[in-house]
Amino acid sequence: MSNSLPRSSEEQSQIWAVAACFNEEEVIGNFIERLVALPAISRLVLVDDGSKDGTVAKIRAWQNKSFCDEADKPVILLELTRNFGKEAAMLAGLDYSEGKCDAVVLIDSDLQHPPELISQMVDSWEDGAEIVTAVREAEDEESPLKIATAAWFYKIFNRIVDSIQITEGAGDYRLLSAPVVSALTKMREFSRFSKGLVPWTGYHSVEISYKRIARVAGHSSWSPLKLWSYALDGLFSFSVVPLKIWSLIGLTVSALSFFYALWIVFSTVINGVDVPGYASLIVTTLFLGGIQLIGIGVLGDYIGRIYVDTKSRPHYFVRCIHSPD
Repeated sequence: MSNSLPRSSEEQSQIWAVAACFNEEEVIGNFIERLVALPAISRLVLVDDGSKDGTVAKIRAWQNKSFCDEADKPVILLELTRNFGKEAAMLAGLDYSEGKCDAVVLIDSDLQHPPELISQMVDSWEDGAEIVTAVREAEDEESPLKIATAAWFYKIFNRIVDSIQITEGAGDYRLLSAPVVSALTKMREFSRFSKGLVPWTGYHSVEISYKRIARVAGHSSWSPLKLWSYALDGLFSFSVVPLKIWSLIGLTVSALSFFYALWIVFSTVINGVDVPGYASLIVTTLFLGGIQLIGIGVLGDYIGRIYVDTKSRPHYFVRCIHSPD
């Protein structure tokens, strides 16, 4: 299957860049300048995910300036009605781009993804790759704790998920051919985990490495709690092993309780009735109660995701589209 839409040999391939933006006022101008300067990029689609600072104003100012300069590449702004989350914002950009270009490059707008790597992505795509994934090198300029927790997540995910494997360090910085974009927009599950959805499509993929630098300005909107929730989205979206684990724990606890009961009967027959142990009773009760509550929590998480998906609400709403076209 061809990677691109039918085009004449003289016409340049349409490669669009899609970036979600949330409170990136301090870096968005530099980001736009570096993206539009790349020869491979035909158009830049920015999705504002409900920013509270001057991000939208900065983008609109750039659009007004470039409107007078026909040499500048088009910059489109999709302004969402509120903050729907990065996954929803990326989906909005893919929905807008589907069927209009040959390939889409997903990139973060905080400049931790070096835009200059896109030329290598396009070369790999032209050589036949349908997905090109940028993989972070081990010498990241992130905190050691963040690097370690990310490594643990990838190992756990790949251990319990059979259908796909995620390369450690692979993020959202990817080039997606038109068929892959079409496949991703067809998957409308609410708890989206793009790091898993992309390889799940099964299209031919290659990887290139890069070194992600620390943020040059602004602050990350990913708190430890949000990262933990996103990790659970990945695990629960692609595996039912957590349910099986708690079933195994239940069987183990039941077996231990059975043998403990046998020991009590044997001890009573040999030594007679002993004084009831308050401490052991409380510890056992609290332990079993905790096990049950954790198991119910895991089950409730799966049921909650089913509940949200059955409502079939839209992933996002667009307030307006600012486009030079």
